[in-house]
Amino acid sequence: MRKLSNLQESELISAVQCIITKPSITPKSIAPGVVIRYDDFIHTHILQTFQIHYVGHFLPWHRYFTSVYENALRNECGYKGAHPYWDWTLDVPPHGTFVNSPVFDSFHGFGGNGPFVAIDDTNPFAVPGRTGGGCITTDPFVNMTVRMGPQSDVLGNPRCLSRDFSPYFAGRYLGKNQTQLTLSQVNYRWFDRIIEGGPSFDASGIHGGGHYGVGGTLGEMGDLYNSPADPIFYMHHANLDRVWWSWQAKNLSARLADISGPIILIMIMSSEGTLP
Repeated sequence: MRKLSNLQESELISAVQCIITKPSITPKSIAPGVVIRYDDFIHTHILQTFQIHYVGHFLPWHRYFTSVYENALRNECGYKGAHPYWDWTLDVPPHGTFVNSPVFDSFHGFGGNGPFVAIDDTNPFAVPGRTGGGCITTDPFVNMTVRMGPQSDVLGNPRCLSRDFSPYFAGRYLGKNQTQLTLSQVNYRWFDRIIEGGPSFDASGIHGGGHYGVGGTLGEMGDLYNSPADPIFYMHHANLDRVWWSWQAKNLSARLADISGPIILIMIMSSEGTLP
């Protein structure tokens, strides 16, 4: 995103604002709570959550999902560019400060954090280092209505867009060292496992680093089901896709079609002994 001109940034934001005003094309029989076109993408992610995370096709599914969203911005809202990526390695120490990322700029980016909301930090689902949790207070999406979620709810639950920055979590998992570790894997099976990490805050990867760095515990990005409710989701996943392509390009003939791993989430939970 850093390479975009102010005009290009404005065109991207305008296209996203366009897609959150167009009517949904999803039948109410599938997701009763959908209202706007943007909801179509959120409910699609929600309803397939257990089939698209911690599985072998996590990366290709999200590559396709991000591409469909990009095409909607272009074909339905007149966006002319490619969807940019967020290189978070430049926004964590020693290269930068997370909260000062241009992605969070209120004029040329996607806006910042929500105010701090206290919770029981002994809760095992409390992301360490969280600093927000409330409704975002800066443009350009301060008036955005989130309708899907939390979690698997597609019946409709209108509320504000919330964020819960954790600079600590972002710094731990979004640095160049973690990205280099990911790129050093010799096959897709291990590449995918390192990029996603495990279902634990102590075993995350660059995927979880972006989600929990922005969404903490009470932000939309931290919700495994509902994370596409935050437009930053697509910036984050565009960069994950860039990392995957960088890995593929190192040995394209062997890696372009290399894929392996569980088919559904419950399989990895069973293999790791995390099922009751």
